[in-house]
Amino acid sequence: MLHLINKITPAGLKKRVNVFLHQGDKYFCPFCHYSSKNLAPIGLDIPVNREKQIIGGGRRLGGCYQCGSTDRERLIYAYLKEKLLLFDADKNKSILHIAPEKQLSRVLLNFNFRQYICGDLFTPGYSYPPHVQNMNVLDIPYPDDTFDLVLCNHVLEHVPPDLEAMQELRRVLKKEGQAILQVPISKNTAKTFEDFSISDPQQREIIFGQKDHIRIYGQDYPQRLEQAGFKVARLNLFNEFSRYGINPDEDLFIGTK
Repeated sequence: MLHLINKITPAGLKKRVNVFLHQGDKYFCPFCHYSSKNLAPIGLDIPVNREKQIIGGGRRLGGCYQCGSTDRERLIYAYLKEKLLLFDADKNKSILHIAPEKQLSRVLLNFNFRQYICGDLFTPGYSYPPHVQNMNVLDIPYPDDTFDLVLCNHVLEHVPPDLEAMQELRRVLKKEGQAILQVPISKNTAKTFEDFSISDPQQREIIFGQKDHIRIYGQDYPQRLEQAGFKVARLNLFNEFSRYGINPDEDLFIGTK
């Protein structure tokens, strides 16, 4: 027994303690089935994120103490499972997942859909799971009208020509398909702010809330998607799925052709 205890790292021990201390019945994680009385703090505490009331970003209570899933990850899962009924239908679906979230990707991968493609623009110094391929969202290597479902969450704020990325995502989406296109979005800003002349990572963190962000999306985000050719539905699922620990202010942006 002592031998086993010695193998537990300080981080592992802290996690076990937190899982024990925070168990309860207010929140339920659909990925690991952990029930808790509160959520773990996640995100960056940068002044601009507070000033602009960034939804889907910034420091907040939104993590699962057991598996580490985030509020925005569980929001997407709630839509896919409960609204789109993705896991009740047949598996003959083709899915593209850009910059896949860990827990959501695991569920989709294990369901064995006909085609589940994960892509991310590989960055030196990072390791990627074997099922993720090096892919630029500006040049997706698949034909027009390939995918029934496209997931691209918290990617576009990193891409200078975001309109081109949106158009590329729309190109590979089937005519009857859906694209979930989430970004961190300011609750109190009407117009998206971007400045490509700011290239220093420290300055970007101060101005945009994260070192690799190049814009702060405003409430005009749906219009930007429409400019790329999408029809856009904006949904809020908090009242139905608050127990999943999702952000009450975070809307889903669903794009169709």
